[in-house]
Amino acid sequence: MTDKKAMDKLKGKAKEATGKVTGDRRKEAEGKSDQAKAKAEGTLGATGDRAKGVKDSLTDDDR
Repeated sequence: MTDKKAMDKLKGKAKEATGKVTGDRRKEAEGKSDQAKAKAEGTLGATGDRAKGVKDSLTDDDR
């Protein structure tokens, strides 16, 4: 996980916790949204890496 994704996830957890403590449902929802965004970015990045690996293996000139 990159530093940006880790920070987004941490920021989301902090917002969610703050929202829970203060009873601010909007802040809690924003926190959950931030965490989901960080997770989605991680998944998308991993998928892109896999696709690049497949492409590279199919176009390998060493065969």
